[in-house]
Amino acid sequence: MHRYRCRAPCRGLLCSPSAMGSYTPQTPCAPRAARHPLRVCPAPRSLNIPHRKEAIPIDFCHIPVSIIKRSAGRSAVAAAAYRSGTKLTNEWDGLTHDYTRKGGIIHAEIMLPAHAPPEFADRSTLWNSVEQIEKARDSQLAREVEAALPRELTSEQQLALVRAYVKDNFVDKGMCADFAIHDKGTGNPHVHIMLTIRPLKEDGSWGAKCRKAYDLDENGQRIPDGKGGWKNHREDTTDWNDKGNVEIWRAAWAAYTNRALEAAGQPALVDHRSYKRRGIDKVSSVHLGPAASQMEKRGIKTDKGDVNRQIAADNKLLKEIKARVTRLYNWSKAEAGKPAEAAPSMLQLWEAQQQRKQPTTRTGRIRALQESAALFSFLQANGIQSMQQLHEKISDLNTRYYDLRGEIVKAERRMKALTERGEMWRQYNEYKSIHKQLAKLKPEKRELFEQRHSRELILYDAATRYLKDLKESGEEITPKAWQREFEKLTIKHEASTFDMKAMREELKAVERLKKAADQLARQEKDKSHDRGPER
Repeated sequence: MHRYRCRAPCRGLLCSPSAMGSYTPQTPCAPRAARHPLRVCPAPRSLNIPHRKEAIPIDFCHIPVSIIKRSAGRSAVAAAAYRSGTKLTNEWDGLTHDYTRKGGIIHAEIMLPAHAPPEFADRSTLWNSVEQIEKARDSQLAREVEAALPRELTSEQQLALVRAYVKDNFVDKGMCADFAIHDKGTGNPHVHIMLTIRPLKEDGSWGAKCRKAYDLDENGQRIPDGKGGWKNHREDTTDWNDKGNVEIWRAAWAAYTNRALEAAGQPALVDHRSYKRRGIDKVSSVHLGPAASQMEKRGIKTDKGDVNRQIAADNKLLKEIKARVTRLYNWSKAEAGKPAEAAPSMLQLWEAQQQRKQPTTRTGRIRALQESAALFSFLQANGIQSMQQLHEKISDLNTRYYDLRGEIVKAERRMKALTERGEMWRQYNEYKSIHKQLAKLKPEKRELFEQRHSRELILYDAATRYLKDLKESGEEITPKAWQREFEKLTIKHEASTFDMKAMREELKAVERLKKAADQLARQEKDKSHDRGPER
């Protein structure tokens, strides 16, 4: 028997999309990658996945955790209605939120701890109870966790994964959970998990979020406050708000997802950590957002799309050059370690390279001449006359590669951050007027206005939160300075990329020498075979 009761006033696993409208997701958080913030990141296409040919294993998943609070103009009832695709009335302010026409709701379900009131299985009852117990205008109403679901799993397997994760990490800790699985068929299935913040007492009534605790001196005695009382502070009654929980929940999601993938016979490649935290010199793409995604779909290029295309091209270039320089470094090291009489000279390699089978077409002969000229120029410019000197040159190229890679990755990461800042600043200014119009409306007209301009208001709220967090972290809001820095980084990045491409041409020249050496080795082996064993 589980320790929780599973209630499912849900939409079922198979909803009819024809009966539903099309709305923009309410949570405008960043990845991840039209791409939803929680996009499933692709792994190499060479992986063979029998479940679905187009499915690609996840590599990195973004799992945002946020708080739904009144101070941001949000309500738990509205959020629950949107995520579950239902119609709910908020008894705290009298507003009705109708999202029954919203599409892409695959499944919605409420899971309760054992001591929760049975009536909380009803979505309206649960979240209206939360709204009523929170009296302040700046109350924190609910916590939300979002996560990408593996496309390799079936709908039933995805549901089982979510249930297990929610039960073990939240419900067993005493939280009430309301989750909804969304999938519009665009390859980005994901789950929204709404959680209660206030704990429940054993009798099912709401408990306190925090309590008064007295400050104590080194002797364990209360400290007077000089006003006839005692110094004190507030402390949480649970550990649900500990900052370290976010990392724990993200790591747990990756672990649960990997187990589900392994049980389904799929590669387990999920990792909640970023490339940087894993020590990988690779840059993740920028989250496009709904507006940029739609423009890119229609063939209209955007700044974010251009950054993503550049990042993809650079990652491909870095991977290619690393493979080449590693292969040539190992080969030249082995050749340089051979006795002088056993290793071929540069002259022998050059002659063998010239004697290789020549192309028959005019274009092929011209290319072969160009390659020979490039090889001759490389050897002469670097004064290479022996295999040892060639190995030293490749060692220099190897060092230079890592230096350039560091410069390119560092520049790309900063350019990515500046692009996101600039986009959020533009988004803030573009939709600020809509937010001002909403603030001037009377309460009875706000609901209709919010429904008509839900997309603009969501994007404005996302930009506001982003810029606020940026400012609180100590960064100044300086769009013009961001643009100037981006332009300087672009010039520096182009120079580093040019040097990296020039290095690739040098490596290609050395690869021609390696092919010649392989040809000489085969010829020598054939001669030994023809002579046969000596008697």
